[in-house]
Amino acid sequence: MFRLSNNLVGILNFVTFLLSVPILGAGIWLANRASTDCEKFLEKPVIALGVFLMVVSLAGLLGACCGISWLLWLYLLVMFLLIVLLFCFTIFAFVVTNKGAGRVLSDRGYKEYRLGDYSNWLQKRVNSTKNWNKIRSCIIDSKVCSNLADDTANDSLDQFLAEHLSSLQSGCCKPSDDCGFTYVNATTWTTLPAGTVYNNPDCTLWSNDKNQLCYNCQSCKAGLLDNIKSDWKKVAVVNIIFLVFLIIVYSVGCCAFRNNREDRAFWKSRPYP
Repeated sequence: MFRLSNNLVGILNFVTFLLSVPILGAGIWLANRASTDCEKFLEKPVIALGVFLMVVSLAGLLGACCGISWLLWLYLLVMFLLIVLLFCFTIFAFVVTNKGAGRVLSDRGYKEYRLGDYSNWLQKRVNSTKNWNKIRSCIIDSKVCSNLADDTANDSLDQFLAEHLSSLQSGCCKPSDDCGFTYVNATTWTTLPAGTVYNNPDCTLWSNDKNQLCYNCQSCKAGLLDNIKSDWKKVAVVNIIFLVFLIIVYSVGCCAFRNNREDRAFWKSRPYP
């Protein structure tokens, strides 16, 4: 008769195995249907996650329910490494997102963002041309700026300045207030005469072309980092909750592994009839 800890590990891993099937299916679907760089970027991590969950859950399920100790030992080793990695990532996420914030402007509903305000590690990631080309493609595909233009199409200048823009909208879809451009609409501004010297280098990168805008500006990279900072802090909080859950599962798994060893010792010690 199986013991409680073995049953719990078996049930948890059966549920995990069921969850891995749609995740793996989504990865395969993306691999066959992906048409944008953003979607292609997701396909390999999703497939890897699905395969990982499937293999680990099978190891835990067979190890706990079939009494295969070496599989359960392998499952516990992976669980331990996962706990360590999640713990390290959580600490890392808090450290790299501890620095940086949008700058509040007088009489503006939005903030403006400067790349130098964020951690050096994050700055290096977005300053990589290879990385930024992929990120830029994802931002364009998300239609964050075209949606802003549609939502504010009838705004006057005062109404637009009072808008509460997201960090990506503020950094990528409009020029910096430092530039002194004349407002036409959210993504169209009348620039100053050629040869004008700007204190902010982003001003020379601005374009009214809907495929250019300020996507190559430092403010756009800073807006992305501010968005990442907010998301990573949320992920770090979720990770803490998940870590507690993993530690509980790991403890139950250790009990199941001990049960397997005790059962094996018991059957070995029994005299043959």
